Amino acid sequence: MSRSMTRWLEQQAHVRERRGLVRGPVARRAGERVIDLASNDYLGLARDPRLAEAAAEAARTWGAGSTASRLVAGTTELHLALETGLAETTGMEAGLVYSSGYLANIGVVTALGGPGTLILADEHCHASLVDGCRLSRSRVVTFAHRSADDVSAADVARLLAERGEPRALIAVESIYSVGGDAAPLERLLAVAEEHDAMLLVDEAHSLGVAGTGTFRGRGAVAGTRLAGSPHVIVTATLSKALGSQGGAVLGPALVREHLVNRSRSFIFDTALAPASAAAALAALGIVRDEPWRAERVRANAGLIAAGLIATGLAGLGPLSAGAGAVQSLAMPSAEAAAAAARAAADAGVRVGCFRPPSVPDGVSRLRLTAHAALTPEDIDEACSVLKAAVDRETEGTPA
Repeated sequence: MSRSMTRWLEQQAHVRERRGLVRGPVARRAGERVIDLASNDYLGLARDPRLAEAAAEAARTWGAGSTASRLVAGTTELHLALETGLAETTGMEAGLVYSSGYLANIGVVTALGGPGTLILADEHCHASLVDGCRLSRSRVVTFAHRSADDVSAADVARLLAERGEPRALIAVESIYSVGGDAAPLERLLAVAEEHDAMLLVDEAHSLGVAGTGTFRGRGAVAGTRLAGSPHVIVTATLSKALGSQGGAVLGPALVREHLVNRSRSFIFDTALAPASAAAALAALGIVRDEPWRAERVRANAGLIAAGLIATGLAGLGPLSAGAGAVQSLAMPSAEAAAAAARAAADAGVRVGCFRPPSVPDGVSRLRLTAHAALTPEDIDEACSVLKAAVDRETEGTPA
């Protein structure tokens, strides 16, 4: 039997091809005209001239790169202002900026985890949280998706007693990235309070989109009992609704101080580029001053759901409850999902294609994300194009 790395890589390539799981980046072209239902630029800020000018000014002032890690020479006034702005916007006490949302999740989970910390995680948590759990050296127990019943106070007490762990961390997403559904945050907070545990809420797909009243666009935590709670930590990305790049952990000042000293993905990573920090800071001001953008995202998500129902596509699988921007369509196979996404793209409509291992339940999906800039005409056209693409690729597929 061959033991070479090259032979193994060839075998892996054949397996991916046979299962319809071959991936590859598709380059966008400047000036192309597509209806975008794939990107996470929910508020349409990635191309906003205010963000571009803020980034350019920061690059002129501080340079193209941050030059070092945050604890050496990589922290600028922009980083500190961004941390303060993020905390104030979300209602949390303090913030710490990382160079990506992925590193923020890994950093907080590994710094709070380890022997003695029990981690309870929703089975649909993002890969960054999963990887943080794996790296943490904690005992990890997953619970059924969105089921607070599986993490009742009694269950947590039983699990902690099994091995005598003194601490617990509960990890969820406020709005889940694939299905677009929401976590039962208030019930989970009650469990965390009962056991002096920490509730970690990933707001990657919520910040800029969720929130009501004066907290529109500030995320699912802002304006609720969770905001500012000593039992709650929020993680966020700056690369989705905020149109920039980077990530952040928001929570008690005591947690921030711990991360500065113990989070390896913060301590040993080069700091976020000043241009990205400045763009995200500008985006925060827009989120606060233009809450209509978040309203339009959610309204467009509703129009997408209605369009999928009207064309009959909703029969492929359940739609989300409309908590955020995401709708997803279950597909009969990875091959059908990839082929339908390509056909839609050829017709001028870009949708996300999620196949194993990117889908937590193993069901391949097309994911449609709403954006503030979409018009009702765009949505009608997109649903029509998608209907034709899916019908062509699923024709003859058993129900």
